[in-house]
Amino acid sequence: MSQIDRDFAEKRDFIRMTVNAKVFLKVDGQRIVGVCRDLSSTGMQIEARSSLRVGDIIGIHLPSEHAALRDLEAQVEVVRVEELGAGLQTLGLSILQMS
Repeated sequence: MSQIDRDFAEKRDFIRMTVNAKVFLKVDGQRIVGVCRDLSSTGMQIEARSSLRVGDIIGIHLPSEHAALRDLEAQVEVVRVEELGAGLQTLGLSILQMS
């Protein structure tokens, strides 16, 4: 199995849930509104107007819409950035710590 095949297989070991919910990014004292597109136990994909780079460590707040579930607060690392134009980015985030 090639490294690319192994990387793809490892990514699929985690169930991803489509979310499409408002999320808040905490970057250098600023709060940036984005949309969480999907979520897994180890990371998430977010779209936001930002200028983040791979390796940046930021905070996120994903409010829960259900009374039985707590909001998600986490420290994350940017592991992938896709520029969509007009300042919009798709960010692949790895969860480092949840609080």
